[in-house]
Amino acid sequence: MSTARSVPSLSERRKAQTRFEIARTAARLFAAQGTATVTAEQIAAESGVGLRTFYRYCRTKEDAVEPLLSTGASRWLDSLSSGPARLPTPAEFAAAAAKALTPPDDSTEMDVMRGLLRAMDQDPALRAVWHRVNLTGEQSLLAVLATLSPETDSLRLRLTAVAAAGAIRVALEQWATGDTPPTGPGSPADLVTGCMRTLTAGLG
Repeated sequence: MSTARSVPSLSERRKAQTRFEIARTAARLFAAQGTATVTAEQIAAESGVGLRTFYRYCRTKEDAVEPLLSTGASRWLDSLSSGPARLPTPAEFAAAAAKALTPPDDSTEMDVMRGLLRAMDQDPALRAVWHRVNLTGEQSLLAVLATLSPETDSLRLRLTAVAAAGAIRVALEQWATGDTPPTGPGSPADLVTGCMRTLTAGLG
C-alpha cells in the first residue's frame, strides 16, 4: 500500500539539491580530515555557496551531513512502502535493507560513509546527528508499518521498527570499524542480513 506524494516545486527541488551538495561536501571533508579542522567556511566554499546560504540550511557544520546520512533510509522505506499491504517478513526486511545498502557501481558513497562513521568517534556533535537520523528513520519506519498492517498491535509494530532500524545501524557501524569493501562478504549489505535475522528473531 502506498500513499500519493505531492510533487515538489522547482524551487523546492533546487533547495534540496543545494542542501544535498552541502551534505556531500561536508561528509567528504569530515571523512578525510576529521571534524576538528574542517570549518563551515570551508564547507560552504567547496560547495559553491556563501556562508549565509550555508547557515540558512544548516545550524552547525555537523548538521550539514544529515541529508546524506538519511539517503539509505529513504531508499529502504521506499522499497518497503511499495511492498504487499501486510507486515514484511524478516527476510523481506533483510532483502530491502541489503538493496538499500548496496552502492551503485563505481560509487564512493560508502567509502565516505565509513570515514564519516569513524569521525563520529571523536565528535559527540556528529554522533548526535547520526543518532537523530536513526531515530527519525525508526519513526518513519513505524509509520510505514502501521500503514501496511494497521491490524497489527502497536507494541509489535514498535518492536519491529526498533529491531529492523537497529539492524541497519549496527551493520553500518560494524562495517566502518574494518576495511572490508562496500560490496561482497563483510559489506554492509552482507552484515545487515545477519543483524536483521538476529534482531527480528521471534517477530516473524
